[in-house]
Amino acid sequence: MSGNSDTWPSEPSNQPRVPSIPLSDANLGPNGEPTIGNLVKDATASASTLFRAEIALAKAELVREAKKAGMGSGLIIVAAVLLLYASLFFFVFLGFLLAIWLPEWAAFGIVFLVLLIVAIGLILAGYLFLKKLRAPEKTIESVNELSSVIPGRGDSTGGMAHPQIPPAHDPMRS
Repeated sequence: MSGNSDTWPSEPSNQPRVPSIPLSDANLGPNGEPTIGNLVKDATASASTLFRAEIALAKAELVREAKKAGMGSGLIIVAAVLLLYASLFFFVFLGFLLAIWLPEWAAFGIVFLVLLIVAIGLILAGYLFLKKLRAPEKTIESVNELSSVIPGRGDSTGGMAHPQIPPAHDPMRS
């Protein structure tokens, strides 16, 4: 026997063949350069991975910040409730203080009127504040500009529509 024939076992013909590891990169074309299809596939996969990673990062940051905001809001609400109870005792104190110089009905009537006037003033201030609210104009403008950025939409890009998608019928032009 000559060569290596005695060291390699013979392969049975009825057994499936095991795939071998290629000696060259399967993503490269015949000239050794990556094909356009593989480059597009890699770019799409990278963009998709990057997009998912950005969403995961934003989600993690928002969850962490939402927990902090929830804790802070809870503490502020507890403090506001305690302040509400404290204000009740202050106004009772104020009524009894005025009762030293005035009849009790007049003293507590004055405290009631002061609270009523302050509440009406705060309601008017809140109403005026809410009346000054405006629509998010910059956001609306930005969203409206998206149609000019998307290929095949709008006249400003000069781009052509995707060859596989027929152009949409614009009822304003016909």
